[in-house]
Amino acid sequence: MDSNGSDTIPGPRTEDQLPLTAQAAVKIVIVGGFGVGKTTMVGSVSEIRPLTTEETMTQAGIGVDDDYGSDSKTATTVAMDFGRISITEQLVLYLFGTPGQERFWFLWNGLFEGALGAVVLVDTRRLEVSFDVMGRLEERGVPFVVAVNSFPDAPRHPVEDLRAALDLPPAVPIVDCDVRRRASSRDVLMTLMRFLHSLALSGART
Repeated sequence: MDSNGSDTIPGPRTEDQLPLTAQAAVKIVIVGGFGVGKTTMVGSVSEIRPLTTEETMTQAGIGVDDDYGSDSKTATTVAMDFGRISITEQLVLYLFGTPGQERFWFLWNGLFEGALGAVVLVDTRRLEVSFDVMGRLEERGVPFVVAVNSFPDAPRHPVEDLRAALDLPPAVPIVDCDVRRRASSRDVLMTLMRFLHSLALSGART
């Protein structure tokens, strides 16, 4: 209750409020297999306190969830991650990180709805988990860029070798990143925005 004895509903924190200069908001999805760094990316780049839906991995998940040999990961996203970043004073990106475990993939369709573009996070130790992810984006007609997350023990490959392995057309950007670093994650988002801008220009000319 406030000082007058009436119930009040607290508003958003000052730092979470949308900038007054914002004129356009764009929905972006960050997708990838289990443990590729989606939650970390949203958390590192978001200018507001990110919303996460991580739950502790338990014995009940054995045989259902695949941890891909990750002994250190103890939690998994079960719905989505959410964050926000202002690219310019006028343009704001809303970031939605998808769950990586295959049994939660039914949630992806809702998260893809209205998305202007996507970032596909890739771990070079297990490129095969990216195929279904990119296939779903292509089916929905969502443009994407590929960001290769830097893991200490992950092999490094030339970009053209990765492009061939992932069967990507020449126009789709592939960039290296370290999702733990805000600047690196922001660079990935800027690459996506430039790619979307180029698609819009090419569409306008046809």
